[in-house]
Amino acid sequence: MSSGDRRDGSIDAAGPGGLAADLGARTDDQLVALMAARPDLASPPPAGTAVLAQRALAGPSINLAADDLDLLTVAVAEQTIRLGTDTDRRRIGVPTSVDAVVAALDGRAEKDDIVARLDLLRTRALVWGTDTELMTGAHTPALLPTRALHLTGPLADQTLADISATLSSVSERERELLDTLATGSPLGRTRDAAPDADPQRPVPRLVSLGLLARVDDQTVELPPVLGQLLRGEKPSEPQDLREPALVPVTGARKFTVADVEAAAGGEALELLRHLTDTVDALGTTPALVLRAGGLGVRELRKLSKTTGIDSTRQGFVVELLAGARFIDSGFPDPPLESGEPAWAPTVSADPWLHQPPERRWFAIADAWLTLPRRPWQIGEASTEGAPIPSLAGDLYDVSAVVERRMVLTALAAGAPGKSIDPDALMALIAWRHPRWQRRLSRRLVDATLEEARALGLVAHGALTASGRALLTMAERDVTAVDVDKPVVAAMAKALPDPIDFFLTQADLTVTAPGPLTAELSAELALVADLESGGAASVYRVTDTSVRRALDTGRTGTELLGFFTAHSKTPVPQSLEYLIDDVARRHGQLRVGVASSFIRCEDATTLAAVLSSPVTEALALRALAPTVAVSQAPLRQVLDELRAAGFAPAGEDSAGDLVDLRERGARVPIQRNQRRSARRPPTPNADQLATVVTRMRMQDTAVSAVPAHSTSAVRAGGGEPATALLQLAMRVGREVRIGYVDAHGSASKHVVVPKLVGAGQLVVNDADGADERYALHRITSVELLEGS
Repeated sequence: MSSGDRRDGSIDAAGPGGLAADLGARTDDQLVALMAARPDLASPPPAGTAVLAQRALAGPSINLAADDLDLLTVAVAEQTIRLGTDTDRRRIGVPTSVDAVVAALDGRAEKDDIVARLDLLRTRALVWGTDTELMTGAHTPALLPTRALHLTGPLADQTLADISATLSSVSERERELLDTLATGSPLGRTRDAAPDADPQRPVPRLVSLGLLARVDDQTVELPPVLGQLLRGEKPSEPQDLREPALVPVTGARKFTVADVEAAAGGEALELLRHLTDTVDALGTTPALVLRAGGLGVRELRKLSKTTGIDSTRQGFVVELLAGARFIDSGFPDPPLESGEPAWAPTVSADPWLHQPPERRWFAIADAWLTLPRRPWQIGEASTEGAPIPSLAGDLYDVSAVVERRMVLTALAAGAPGKSIDPDALMALIAWRHPRWQRRLSRRLVDATLEEARALGLVAHGALTASGRALLTMAERDVTAVDVDKPVVAAMAKALPDPIDFFLTQADLTVTAPGPLTAELSAELALVADLESGGAASVYRVTDTSVRRALDTGRTGTELLGFFTAHSKTPVPQSLEYLIDDVARRHGQLRVGVASSFIRCEDATTLAAVLSSPVTEALALRALAPTVAVSQAPLRQVLDELRAAGFAPAGEDSAGDLVDLRERGARVPIQRNQRRSARRPPTPNADQLATVVTRMRMQDTAVSAVPAHSTSAVRAGGGEPATALLQLAMRVGREVRIGYVDAHGSASKHVVVPKLVGAGQLVVNDADGADERYALHRITSVELLEGS
C-alpha cells in the first residue's frame, strides 16, 4: 500500500497524490470555479486547501454536487469508480486513466463528450489527477443516483428487446419480487444477496440474469431501466448514453409561433378573469379556515358555485392567489359575524386588480414558478386517507419548485412553436436529471405541463415566449433593476390588443369580440352582468344591473350615451326602454342617515311604502307626507326597500347620491409567511476570490518552517507573545500567529509585524493595506526560519 492510501483502501486526501495536493497546485481561478460550482465548500471559508479537500470528499457534499449531473456524466463517474475498484468493492490506490474510461464507454457516446465530462468531474473535485492517473475518493459513489453500478452493469450492453425477453423468462415468484421493487423502493434486503447463496433461489437467479444488482451481502437493487419497463414507462436504450433529441408529436397538427402565442394569450386572459372573480367572491363572502388549516371541500364547492369555475380549476386558482399573497387566512375586516378566521383577499389584491393585464399575468406566473406546493394534488388521498384540501400543508414541498423548472427547462430545448412529443420530453428529463428519475414521473410531468398551459406558459405542447423569458429571469439576480422587463414585454405581445367597442343586441345582451380596455371593461361591468367570459365575452343588461349603475351616480342619459358611444351596432329600443324605465323609478325614494331617513318628492310613493309590510320590518315613522325615519342602518333600509320592490337611492347629508357598493372584506398581509422559494444567492466571484486568498495564506502559514530557537514559540498569547511580536517588529522578522476571530474560528497567519500597541497588531496584507488583529485573540506566536 502506498503512502497515500489508508488501511481501508481509500485514498488519503492529504497524502501524496491526494486531492489536497491537487487543489494546492490549481490556480486561483480554478479554485474559484470549483467553489462556484460547489458553493457549500466555501461556507464557512475553509482554512487551507487541505480542509477544502476534506470537505470536497465528504459524502454529503458529493451528494449535493451531483444534483445537476446528466446521465453521461454519471456513467463516466461510474466507469471511473469501476476501473479504480477491485472485485470486492474495496477502494485501492491504483489510479485509472482518461483513455481507459473512453475505451470502456466506446460506442455509447462521443469521445469528446466523455472527455468533457471527465474535465467537469475534475473541475468539481469529484475526480482528480492527470489524464494518466485519475483518482476517486472513498465517498465518490455518493454522486451516483443508485447504490449499484447499473450504467456499466450487465444490462448496459443489452437492448430493450433483450431485457424484455429475459424478463419474460422469469418465474411468477421472481416477477412478483421485481414488481414489488419497481413500485416501491428499488432496494431490497435479503440474506440471499450473499455470493454463496443457493443459486436456485429467486434472488441469486435474478442477480445471475442481471435483473438485480448486488449492493452488498444483504442488499440488492433493481436497475432503473428495468423498473421503467415494469411500470409501463418508455425508457431509452441503455446502450446509448447520448442526449435524446426532442421530436415533435407524430401526426399532430402543425402550429405556427403566432398560433402558440395567441393560444397562450387567450389562456392568460381566461385565468385572469377567474382570478378576479375569485378575489371578488372571497371579498364578498370570505371562506372559513379549516381547523387543520386550508380551505375545506365544502367551502371550495361553495366558492366554485359562486364564481362558476370548475372545482378542480378553482382549487388551482386559490393556490395561485395564496402563492402570490393576494388571498390569505386571518380575521377579515369587516369581521365575520361568527368571529372566526377566514380566507379573504389581502390589501395587496387591490393594487394588483388595477394593474395592466400583462403585469397581473406576470405576478401570477412568477408566483407559480416559485410556489413550493403542488396544486394538482388537491383531492388526492393524504397519508391519513382523507382527501387533501386546497391550501393545506400536505401540498407543501420545496422540491416542487425544482421539478417545475426541470420540466420547463427541458421543454425549452425544443424549437419555438413546435409541439413536443411527451415521451421524448420524458426521455430528455430522465437523461438530464437521472437522480430525479423516480420523482419526475409521467403524471407529475403531465400535471406540471397542464398547470403551465393554464398559465399561458405552454400552448399546443410548446413553451411560449413568455415561458422562456420567465425561465431566463429565474436564473438571474432577482434584485437587479428591471429584471422582469423582458417577461412583461413578451406577455404584453402575446395578449390580444384591447378594443374600445362592443355589440349590443335586441335581447339585451352585449358582446365584446375581444378583450376590452380596462376603463371600458370596468364601466360595462357596472351596467351589465357577465354571462360568459373568454376571448369573446357576453354580458346581459338587467334592471338590477342598470340600478347598480344608477346607484353610483350615473343618470339614465349618461348610460344611454355610454352605449351609443361604444356600440358598433345601433342601440336597440328594448335597451333604451329598460334604462328609461329604471331611471324614471330610481331615486324617487331618498334614504339618508338619521339613523336613516326616507324622503320622497311624491307623497303617493311614500304612502305606498308606509302601507307595505316593510314599514313594520324597518319601524318606519312618518314625519311629513314626504319624509319618514327609521332606526335601522342605511344599508338595511336600502336592502329592505329593494326587496319590497321599490327603487331607493342613497344620499349624503348634502342630498347627493352616494356609491354604496360593497368594497369587500380584506385581511392584512402576514409578512412572516411565504418566503421566496427562489434559489439562494451564491457567492460572487469577488467573494470567492477573497476566500481563495485566505486559503493561500493558511497554506503558507501551515507550510512555514519555524526557527530552531527554543524561545521562538510563545503559546497562549499574553505578555510573552506580545514581547515576541515587538521583537519581530524591530528586526523585521516573519512570525506565524494563531488567531481566533469573533466567531470562534481558529486560523494561522504568516505576518511581518508593522505596529504593536493599543491592544492591536497591525500588519500589511497582500495588497499593501493595513490589516489588524486583536492582541487578546492571538493564541500563539512563532518566529519563522529564514526570514
